[in-house]
Amino acid sequence: MKIIDKYILKTFLITFTVVFVILFFIFILQTVWLLIAELAGKDLDTSMIIQFLLFSMPRLVPLVLPLSILLASIMSFGDLSENYELAAMKSAGISLRRTLQPLFILIFVFSITAFVFANSVLPYAEYKFINFRKNIAQAKPALAITEGQFSDVGLYNIKVNKKSGENGNILTGITIHKKSDQGDGSRVVIKAKNGKLVSAEGANTLQMVLNEGNYYEDVIPKNYEDRPKMPFVKSAFKKNIINIDISEFNKVDVSNENITNTSTMLTSSELRYSLDSLQKTFKNDVVSFTENINQRVGVQKMVQPTIKPKKIKNQFQSNLLHLFTPQQQLDILNLANSNLESVKYSIETSTTEFKVKQQNIDAHLIALHDKFVIAFACFLMFFIGAPLGAIIRKGGLGLPVVFAMLIFISFHFTNTFGKKLAEEGSLTPFLGTWMSSFILAPLAILLTYRATNDIGLINMDVILAPFQKIIKKIFPPQN
Repeated sequence: MKIIDKYILKTFLITFTVVFVILFFIFILQTVWLLIAELAGKDLDTSMIIQFLLFSMPRLVPLVLPLSILLASIMSFGDLSENYELAAMKSAGISLRRTLQPLFILIFVFSITAFVFANSVLPYAEYKFINFRKNIAQAKPALAITEGQFSDVGLYNIKVNKKSGENGNILTGITIHKKSDQGDGSRVVIKAKNGKLVSAEGANTLQMVLNEGNYYEDVIPKNYEDRPKMPFVKSAFKKNIINIDISEFNKVDVSNENITNTSTMLTSSELRYSLDSLQKTFKNDVVSFTENINQRVGVQKMVQPTIKPKKIKNQFQSNLLHLFTPQQQLDILNLANSNLESVKYSIETSTTEFKVKQQNIDAHLIALHDKFVIAFACFLMFFIGAPLGAIIRKGGLGLPVVFAMLIFISFHFTNTFGKKLAEEGSLTPFLGTWMSSFILAPLAILLTYRATNDIGLINMDVILAPFQKIIKKIFPPQN
């Protein structure tokens, strides 16, 4: 390795290390700030808090690593260009392309490391973090109820619009869904204007006192045709007390790991295996559903016409129902209506089920592509940052930080937006996860081309040339 290569590597690595440590510390503080509600007031000892932070740290690497490479590249080459070191190298016959070679190898190592980290360390950390966070939330059920979203507490899903009081036990705008014993969803909904949580320390029962509300319960008839006649039962109350069994919550074990089916917890090989199984199951379900619907709407020999065959030819063109008696006509119409309602309900239910299964498949595909996006982002940020630093000729923490933040915010926003569209089914998982890379890749190519050919960031001559021609036509030069 030549001296110039060692010098460039040393300059970049020192800058990268300092930037990475600072950014990682900032993101850890942000994580603590966002999740402080889950740690405060739950009597957690220091070791549990340290575990919580350790499990959350690996999740920050996909954010910190590309940003650190981008900022370190801009700062390093900005310093080299500002101090005319790049100009000295070029005068000695060392082009910018040759200057980037040792760093290209280093970024390749970073990229491989990022992929290995995202494929092995990150799934394990996600697995530990989600389970540990779930167990912390169960340490005190009264604190597990979050404003503005449904919280799973015992046999109930509880949502409140606002929590107040010294211990957050005064609730306003309460909606409760009670889980069905048959495991087929929720048939009971309770709404109340306000309420209060009452519980003793170490008790196995959490008492919820509700004021001024309504109680709704779906009634499932024996015959599906009777469902429109019995939509639900409604009753009003001024005061209602619900006792929630929380005996399982008081047996909290922070080492309990019962959540294992999240796609972000799987490695690439596990994701491929799961995807193969999910896609085969999905295709089989679609085929089974279509065959079932085809059989249900098929023509069956239910009743025979009472009119003689000779008369059928004359009446066939007018109305088929005239071939049957009035009672048979009524039976046929009732049967057709019942079949239509049944098929409609089956289609609506299956559509929702298929949509959930497709979203699960898309989530696995997004998690798989995301591991490769992290690795590619290291190259992308380097080939944006290094040429940009050489062009702007500014080092330090001023202008480079501004450029780095603008580029990274664009990358992160586009990446998040694309994955959100992919999760909703508006984009394919491939396009959703790679959207940010596809958008910024032309910028990296353009900057690299302009830097290697000693072209500035903006060629003012090209912009001003049309205006100069117009001015010359209006005011021709005088001899």
